[in-house]
Parts: sequence; C-alpha cells; structure tokens
Amino acid sequence: MKSKTFKTVAIVFGIALFMSTNSYAQSQNRKERKEPPTFSELLKEMDKNEDGKLSKDEIKGPLKEDFSKVDTDEDGFITEEEFKNAPKPERKKRNK
Repeated sequence: MKSKTFKTVAIVFGIALFMSTNSYAQSQNRKERKEPPTFSELLKEMDKNEDGKLSKDEIKGPLKEDFSKVDTDEDGFITEEEFKNAPKPERKKRNK
C-alpha cells in the first residue's frame, strides 16, 4: 500500500513540476511590451544638428512614414508639442 501511495505522490509531484516549469518558460519567451520612446529619447538618438526639433531627414521608421500627420504646422520639423499630440500608431493584428 505504501508503495502505491509513494508512486502516486511522485507522479502527481512530477506532473505539477512539469506544468509549472512549462508555464514559466512560456511566459519568459514572450516579447516584453516596449513603451514608445519619449521625445527627449528621440532627440538623443536622431537629432543630428541638436536644434531640439526633428526634420524628416533626421528621423526613421514609422515616424518618418507618418511625418506629414505629425508635422501639423507643416514647417518641416516635429517639435515636442507636435509629437505629444501626434496620432498613436495602430497596433498590428495578431494571427491566432
């Protein structure tokens, strides 16, 4: 009887250990959700002439693609105020 009980406990413990390890590993594989960069971070990275504004020649990525939407006063530069009021990019749809 003790042998059956010990085997049952060992099997249950093994299954529980496997399940917890598997779920932990899956959560670690997910990409961490990145926050969008702040305007000051963008300036540090892209403002080549250090004038406190971003021109279309200085920027890259989605911001460059939507430059005309963000540059609301159409002066050829994105200021901090324009960046704060810019429309947020749409999230990509996930395939399930």
